[in-house]
Amino acid sequence: MEKIKLFKGVEIELQALEDQINEWLQESGARVISVTGNIAPQSSTGGSFTTSDILVIVTYELPK
Repeated sequence: MEKIKLFKGVEIELQALEDQINEWLQESGARVISVTGNIAPQSSTGGSFTTSDILVIVTYELPK
């Protein structure tokens, strides 16, 4: 049975998000079916840009 796992992070912490996903993959033993992602750009405020949100969706199956 296919399942999904959502991961949310911010643009300036990409390495932490990658580490979180990789750790979950290793611990769960999940077989990845697909990985998709989205970045939600934030608007600027007073000349500076705020950090964008990142969403990663992993479709997977657990070993039987």
